[in-house]
Amino acid sequence: MSKSFASIQLCATAEPALQYLTLANWYQIENDDQLTPCASPASQAGQYLCFFGAELSGVTVLEILNLCREADIEVTQLALYQPTADMTPGLVLSTQSTRDVRAPVRALAAQCGLQGAAISQPPSIRKPGLLVMDMDSTAIKIECIDEIARLAGVYDEVAAVTAQAMAGQLAFNDSLYQRVAKLAGVELPLIQQLKDNPPLMEGIVQLCEVLKAHHWYLAIASGGFTWFADALTAPLQLDAVFANTLEIQDNKLTGKVLGEVVDGSKKAEVLKVLTEQYGISANQTVAMGDGANDLIMMAAAGLGVAVHGKPKVVEQADAAITKGSLTQLLYLLNVPV
Repeated sequence: MSKSFASIQLCATAEPALQYLTLANWYQIENDDQLTPCASPASQAGQYLCFFGAELSGVTVLEILNLCREADIEVTQLALYQPTADMTPGLVLSTQSTRDVRAPVRALAAQCGLQGAAISQPPSIRKPGLLVMDMDSTAIKIECIDEIARLAGVYDEVAAVTAQAMAGQLAFNDSLYQRVAKLAGVELPLIQQLKDNPPLMEGIVQLCEVLKAHHWYLAIASGGFTWFADALTAPLQLDAVFANTLEIQDNKLTGKVLGEVVDGSKKAEVLKVLTEQYGISANQTVAMGDGANDLIMMAAAGLGVAVHGKPKVVEQADAAITKGSLTQLLYLLNVPV
């Protein structure tokens, strides 16, 4: 990126415009897409539209601006920014509009081969914060209970109940008790390898490393099981873990859950308790998950992010990562404001 700026005009036949823009600096969009340097949006009353996930070019920027006009989204300023040195630059647009444009922004981003999000007050990585994550299909690639069931030969029965719960068609507590009951008699050595080598979601370790380096607190609030969640404490540098406890007798699962169930309401309570415990401001909290059981927690956070989520979850989330590495969350925490 050039350290100096020459006022340019974005057009499809011109050299890619991005080489003229300095990272993390804002530019006013004037007539005919003329760009001139300006201050960052002051007292942002509207929204930031973030686009990320692939290489950008001047042509791509022009396409995004045109698609915003077609969607009746008036944008006034833009900036390029790079969360880390090894990530491709993202694009952020400023709009004073306060209407809900999450769905159209995601749609037009997809037309450009990108991912998109509309955020009113993005948390800042430059301040201490709190990230509370779901575990199954969020921090790790699997649903632990389904994998235990697969090893035990009852996968189809358990998976059918899991699908109902994740789609919000069955109360989580009911589904948990039904599924765990089918695991009675499973011997711990059978599932030890699953605990010792959980398949981590792409980018989760790097994301946690960056956040810890910026004085963020990290926690898991999971409808899964402590037996697996505790094993993530070291690799993800977690500060707290909340999950369900499986009853174990004679080195076997009894098919019962001990204590209070970590359901959707409990996850939201965990977020609130940790926010107060760590002295984090509410708008510096992030919750991410993939299922209906995560929606209450996500709604309670300053930023709720769907991670490879079910359609209902993506629709209701503040933002969504629908493909690729979880390090992309950093695009939503590094908006230059």
